[in-house]
Parts: sequence; structure tokens; C-alpha cells
Amino acid sequence: MHTFWKVFLPLFVAIDPPGVLSIFFSLTQGIDLAQKRRTAWSAVLTAFLTVLFFDIFGTRLLDFLGLSLWDFTLAGGLLLLVLSVSDLLKNQDPSTAGRPPGLSLGSIGPVPLGIPIIAGPATLTTSLIVSKSVSLSWAIVALGANMLILIAVLLAADRITRLLGAPLSAAVGKIFSLLLAAIAIHLIHRGINGLLGIPGG
Repeated sequence: MHTFWKVFLPLFVAIDPPGVLSIFFSLTQGIDLAQKRRTAWSAVLTAFLTVLFFDIFGTRLLDFLGLSLWDFTLAGGLLLLVLSVSDLLKNQDPSTAGRPPGLSLGSIGPVPLGIPIIAGPATLTTSLIVSKSVSLSWAIVALGANMLILIAVLLAADRITRLLGAPLSAAVGKIFSLLLAAIAIHLIHRGINGLLGIPGG
């Protein structure tokens, strides 16, 4: 069980359900409930399959390119740090967001919600790192658990947003970005130690 939480929690923070929730709410305003449910399912399914594909074939790609886990850990940590800092500094108030012009209702599930909002660089990097450092099977189990939580959150989007309110929802998203920055620093530390051959890397 300890191994599960070790893999589940970094993925949970990287996926950032509160952040996805606020974006989902803003993109689906004015859509009927049935369409919202279809959008939620298509987004989560697209994200799950994308991350799963990356977990299975991403490790082979690393081996083919002659890259070590520490190379990817350090690069991934730096990328996550940039993404989290950028997210912390930008305005995430869903009331100022909206559906971009020309984006059809039928396409917002797979893109941009599924990719790159849910299965974005943070999720892909974190999932591949844990699949390499722990095991692929645990990464898949943790990914599935996270996606079940996310679909439950998205299906209850209207209720949750009304309960929390836009400001609180955005604030929770910022907290997750801060946690992601902390995970990024940890990955950078592990990557440097691993490349230098320092025990505990």
C-alpha cells in the first residue's frame, strides 16, 4: 500500500483535479448536462490512453535514445518547475476564461481537455518517472485510480463549483501548483544525485 501512495500522490498533484475542474467548468458553460457528461468521459478516456501509451512506449524510447532515468528525472523536474511557477503566476479565475472562438463543442473533450490539459507535460513526465523508478504496473494502477477520481469530479462539476465558488476553486488550484513545484525540486535533487552517483538519488 505504501508503494501505491508513493505513485498515486505525485500523479494526483500533477493531474490537478481542482485546476481541471475550473477549466472544464469554463469551457462547458452553456452546454446541456448530457453533453457535459459526454465531454467529461471523452476527455478522461483520451487522457488515460495517452498517458498509458507514453508509460508503455516512453521507457523504450528512453532506452533507444540511450538516456538514463536520471537524465529524464532532471529534465522532467526542470520542466515541472517551469510549468508550476508559470501556473502560480498566471490568473486562473475561471470567470475570466471561456471557450476559445471556433472551438466546437464536440471537440473540447479530446482536445484541449484530454490533451494537453489533463495529459499535459506535468502528467506525462510524472507518470513516466514513476513507471521507471517504481514499476509500470503500479503506475497504471495509480493512473487508473486518479482518472476515476477525476471523472467523478468532472461529472459533479456544476455542484462542486457552486459549493466552492470560483475564487476558492482557483485558490485550491494554486495550492496544487505549489505542491507540484515542491515535487519538481525533489525530482531535480534526485536527478542531480543520480547523475553524480550520490547514494539516495
